[in-house]
Amino acid sequence: MKKAAIIILIIGLALTIFTTVTYFTKEKVVDLGELEITANKRHNLNWSPFIGLGVMAVGGVLMLVPFKK
Repeated sequence: MKKAAIIILIIGLALTIFTTVTYFTKEKVVDLGELEITANKRHNLNWSPFIGLGVMAVGGVLMLVPFKK
């Protein structure tokens, strides 16, 4: 369970540091018979750094609480 807690802590740290992910999709702009013009459309995925802090808190609790086998 300690390994899972460490992984959750690392994910929480990454969510705190990187608060935006940008990705692109292709969008058809013009379609005239055989002529096609496409454009890359930019999308941003944003979240608050507090989400990463919350995930790190969950990982810390999992690391500190002893589990019985």
